[in-house]
Amino acid sequence: MLLKDKNILLGVAGGIAAYKVVQLARDLTKEGARVHVLMTEAATHFVTPLTFQSLTHYKVYTDLWEPWTQEEQGHISLAHNADLVIVAPATADIIAKLALGFADNIITTTLLGSTAPLLIAPAMESHMYRHPATQQNLNTLIQRSATIVQPGFGMLASGAVGEGRMAESEILLAAIKLELGKQGDLRGKRIVITAGGTQEAIDPVRYIGNRSSGQMGYALAQNALERGAQVTLISGPVSIKPPYGCEFVPVQTARQMQEAVNNHLMPRPDLYPPDVLIMAAAVADFRPLQSSDHKIKKGSTAPVIELTLNPDILSELKNAPGLENLLRVGFAAETDDLRTNAQKKLEAKNLDLIVANEAVSSIGHADNQVTLIERGGAISELPRLPKTEVAAAILDKVVELLR
Repeated sequence: MLLKDKNILLGVAGGIAAYKVVQLARDLTKEGARVHVLMTEAATHFVTPLTFQSLTHYKVYTDLWEPWTQEEQGHISLAHNADLVIVAPATADIIAKLALGFADNIITTTLLGSTAPLLIAPAMESHMYRHPATQQNLNTLIQRSATIVQPGFGMLASGAVGEGRMAESEILLAAIKLELGKQGDLRGKRIVITAGGTQEAIDPVRYIGNRSSGQMGYALAQNALERGAQVTLISGPVSIKPPYGCEFVPVQTARQMQEAVNNHLMPRPDLYPPDVLIMAAAVADFRPLQSSDHKIKKGSTAPVIELTLNPDILSELKNAPGLENLLRVGFAAETDDLRTNAQKKLEAKNLDLIVANEAVSSIGHADNQVTLIERGGAISELPRLPKTEVAAAILDKVVELLR
């Protein structure tokens, strides 16, 4: 687990969004982190220190003047032992103090002595957030390598609707994992991942599709991000939120997915070429030859729908120029002769690795049993595992092949 035994400093400033950070402290602790909470005096008016202490099982720090011991030297020990610091909510006041180097409370003083990665989660009224002073202070912190977890747009404590609403705890947790993963075994690598199924329109309300939930591709994207990769996720329609920190490209049809894949494999001025392509999407093999612009009305007989083949994205990339160094990973969902059919696909599509699984028991399920077949013939059969663990195993193999 990425967070296991990590020392996380959670600085809580005096804003109403402090109540949302209680969930973050709980989630971090649940994933094995040691969470040390630092609270300004103002923050204790919104949430009691006992609340955080009960969830984290560690002492909560609110006062600079607490006695030191030989083992625990106050803010000095906290600063030196931290693997990551997050300030949430970060009010306009605490942001200004951090930018100017103040040391007048437990948070500002501790952070001046810390070299750990710093995340700032602003939370304030819209006009305060957009004020030039606040924006300048945030830019100053960015220049010092702090990461800003941008606030959202929504209902504020005042009752107004606008920008300045602190990011939700699930986003803060994802941002922490993203930061800690920057030194992972996929750092410096760019990975393009496809996920979900595609939908091929019959008319404006009907389509040909499949039961793919997108869970496998999204788990791969999340795991790759947590290992330091730069991830582009190209996804058909699913009901899952894209992982925080990825470049997300939504598509609907097979041809749209092909265009998106081709666009993101080509060199771009702002991005280096991708190192890995993982085609986890369940791309529709067929589409209606003609799609009606109007809903097809029910009649006395069912309409006859003529189908045509969709492009095979991986096959058409087989000998594409400029992609000679691209590591290619495909998936084979089969109902019979699993290894034989997967091996044929690996060879026909010039893949480095193919992930073979039984279609009925894998599509739409939260777990999966897969067999990894490499270009050289090596085969690894995994037990049935949650798709998050399957994703980790696939990326372990990707790391091995990249080496």
